[in-house]
Amino acid sequence: MRVVSGKYRSRVLQSFKGQDIRPTSDMTKESLFNILGNVSGISFLDLFAGTGNMGIECISRGGHSTFTDISKDSVRIIKKNLEMLNESAEVYTVNAIYFLATDTKKYDVIFIDPPYNSDLGYQALKEIAKNKNLKENGVAVFESDKQGENVEGLTVTDRRRYGKAHLTFYRYE
Repeated sequence: MRVVSGKYRSRVLQSFKGQDIRPTSDMTKESLFNILGNVSGISFLDLFAGTGNMGIECISRGGHSTFTDISKDSVRIIKKNLEMLNESAEVYTVNAIYFLATDTKKYDVIFIDPPYNSDLGYQALKEIAKNKNLKENGVAVFESDKQGENVEGLTVTDRRRYGKAHLTFYRYE
């Protein structure tokens, strides 16, 4: 797993051994950031962050990232990856749904990549709609193994598929 573009282009990030964590592929990551365009200066929330792959890509391209994961092992790897790049960011060991319910900050982009075959992504989207965690023109991007469904309070604005990964883009109605 590597950084695709920006000031840390081609840097290899620490990851987990085995198949327990499924990082977003380089192709999916590159496509997402091409769709988002210039992310310099934006606020990016990486929910269910795993290794921090997506938030670090945003940092490499000039954005500011916040990371959440409930796993202490994931948080340790995120912090190691940030340290390796000599970057700092907010990293929380917390349940993503609780974080969304209690966080008062608003984000330009919220990337949601929960374990496949769970309903955590939809729980997160419902909380985003309820708690208004996005800025006015912000976007929530949900990665799943299935095409994203409608969520009350949010509108699906785009759907893309990259191999097994589906990206569904949501904005406020």
